[in-house]
Amino acid sequence: MSVLAVPGSPALPPPVSSPVSSTVCSPVSSPVFSPEGITARVRRIREPVHIVSGPDGRELGIATGAVPGGGPVLGTLPPLYPEWLGGRTFCEAHGVRFPYVAGEMAGGIATTRMVSEMARAEMIGFFGAGGLAYPEVERAVHTLAKELGARSNWGVNLIHSPAEPTLEWRVAELLLRCGVPRISASAFMELTPAVVLCSAHGLRRGADGSVVRRTRLLAKVSRPEVAERFLSPAPPALLAPLVARGKLTREEAELAALVPVAEDITVEADSGGHTDNRPLSVLLPRITALRDTLCGRFGYHRPVRLGAAGGLGTPDAVAAAFALGASYVVVGSVNQTAVEAGLSDEAKAMLCDADVSDVAMAPAADMFELGVKLQVLSRGTMFAQRAGRLHAAYRAHGSLEEIPPALRTAIERDVLRAPFDETWRRTRAFWEQRDPAEITRAEADPKHLMALVFRWYLGSSSRWAVTGEASRRADYQIWCGPAMGAFNQWVAGTFLADPAHRTVVQIALNLLEGAAVLTRAHQLRTHGVPLPPEAFTYTPCELA
Repeated sequence: MSVLAVPGSPALPPPVSSPVSSTVCSPVSSPVFSPEGITARVRRIREPVHIVSGPDGRELGIATGAVPGGGPVLGTLPPLYPEWLGGRTFCEAHGVRFPYVAGEMAGGIATTRMVSEMARAEMIGFFGAGGLAYPEVERAVHTLAKELGARSNWGVNLIHSPAEPTLEWRVAELLLRCGVPRISASAFMELTPAVVLCSAHGLRRGADGSVVRRTRLLAKVSRPEVAERFLSPAPPALLAPLVARGKLTREEAELAALVPVAEDITVEADSGGHTDNRPLSVLLPRITALRDTLCGRFGYHRPVRLGAAGGLGTPDAVAAAFALGASYVVVGSVNQTAVEAGLSDEAKAMLCDADVSDVAMAPAADMFELGVKLQVLSRGTMFAQRAGRLHAAYRAHGSLEEIPPALRTAIERDVLRAPFDETWRRTRAFWEQRDPAEITRAEADPKHLMALVFRWYLGSSSRWAVTGEASRRADYQIWCGPAMGAFNQWVAGTFLADPAHRTVVQIALNLLEGAAVLTRAHQLRTHGVPLPPEAFTYTPCELA
C-alpha cells in the first residue's frame, strides 16, 4: 500500500500493519464529539486530524481524513508516524526506519538472534558482550557478521572493565578488526584507550571535507561529568600513545581532535543493571544543556544526538522520552522476557511476575572492589541480600582468615555452599583460563583474594539465571529495573502476555505505536479537545 507524501515534506514511511493503520488519502469522516468517538479517532494516527467546533461554537470535536465540510475547522494536525517520533537525524545517520535500539543486556542475554531480528526489522540491536570470555564474544561477532552481511544497523557492546583492562582492549580490537559497524560503550566512568581507539579508528575526510566515521560509537552515560568526556574530542593524552603504538595513524588522531568521542549519547536513567537511579526527566534536560554548550564551544559541524534509556517499559514512558527531546530510545530490561533472549525460562517467569517495586540494588561483580552497585530483581530471589552480606564482609575484613568463625560458617553454608578453600580452587581455575595475572595478584594480596572468592558467587549467580540451574533459583542474579513491572501491567490480558508472542520486534513495534497514539492524544489535549482517560491508553496488538 502506498502512502502519498505531503507536498514539500520528506516521503512518508510505509504504514505498520495494524487495525488502526490508514493512509493520508483517506476519505472525509464525520466529526465526532462523544468520548467514545474521540477515543477511536485518536488512534488513527496516520491520517490528518482536524479540530472542529460544534453547532453552538463551544463544543470541540475531531474529524480525520480529508478536510470535512460543515462546522468550522479550527486547526489540523498532520499524520503522525512512529518512525518520526525522535526526529529524522538518528534514522538517517544509522540507516534505520525506527528510532529504536534493543540494548546490550550483558552475559549474552541480548543474543545474536535478537540482534539479527532487530536489524531485519530496520532497528538497531546490540549483542550483550559484557561479562563474557573473549572466545564467546569472538564467536558472536563472527556469527553476526556472517548473518547480517553488509547491513550496518547492528553492533556489539564494549563494557568498561577496570578489573580486566586487557580484556576490554582485546574486545575493542576484535570489534574493529571484524568491522562491527556500531559499538555501544557502557559503564564507563572515564575514557580509556580502548574506547578512544573505537572512536578514532578509521576516521577520514569525505569528499566534501567533513569527517567520516567508519565505526559509530553510542555512549551510554548516567552522569554529566561522564557525558562531558564523550561529548568532547578525545584528549591528546590518550591519542598520542595510540599513535606511538601504531594503533592510530597521525591523520586519525588529528581528525579525532575535531569531533566528539561519540555522536550518539544514550542518557541512561533508572535502568536494570548498572544505574545511578536518576529520573530521566531530570537527567536528560541536564545533559541536553551540556550537549548544547559543548557543541558551541567546540564548533562541531554535525548535531550530536541524545537517546534515552532506563525506565522505558510502556508507551507512556517512551512517549515521555521523545517529548523530553530524545532522538532515539534504548529498551533493555523488558527484552529479557522476549523469546530471543538468552535467559532461562525459569528466570523469564520470575521477571513476568515482577511489579515496579520488586527491585533492589546489589554489588556488581565487575566493580566489586569499587563498591559499585547494580539494580536487580528482588522478587523470588535472595541474591541482593546475599551479595550484600559478601560485600559487607569484604569491607570489614582484610582477608578471608580475618572473618569471624560464625560469619564464615554462615557465608559458606548459606551463600557459597562450599568452604572458602574449595571456592578459591574453583575461582583459581577460572582465572587460569581468563587472566592468570589475577592469580598472581591474589596470592600477593589477601584482600584481593577475598574479593575474587566473593566475586565467584556474583559471577556464578548471573550464569545460573541464564542456564536455569534449579538448585540455585534463590540465588539468581537477574538485572531488572522498575520498567519490567510497568511492562507486565501494560501487557496483562493481551497477546503479549503469552511468552510465545513476546518477540523483541513485537515489543518494539507496540511500544512505538503506543507512543505515537499517546503523543497524538497529548497534542489534541493541548489544543483544548476534551479527551477521556481511555484516549490515553494503548492495548498491544500484533503488528507487522
